[in-house]
Amino acid sequence: MRTNTDPFHALADPGRRAILMMLSRDKQSINTIAGNFDISRPAISKHVKILHEAGLILIKDSGRERYCELNLDGFEEVKKWLNFFDKFWKTKLQNLEDLLNQQYKSE
Repeated sequence: MRTNTDPFHALADPGRRAILMMLSRDKQSINTIAGNFDISRPAISKHVKILHEAGLILIKDSGRERYCELNLDGFEEVKKWLNFFDKFWKTKLQNLEDLLNQQYKSE
């Protein structure tokens, strides 16, 4: 599920990033996630909702529990943004190296 929540907004909060790191190891129930933080269960639920609305996690019901897991497709926008700047800086650094090599050769 993806609504209007910007994935960069979702990633801006250190608590939400910590939840994502926990989910990178395995899917977990919301209660298990909440047990790892010193904030209320409703506060964790709000963080989980934001991550879900941003498309970064999936929530699946299993009996009385709700389990969260990473949604790898939800990270595509972030990945594209990072790849753009990775390529940008590699090009800039390659241009600098070429310029320095030209100056060194001409001396």
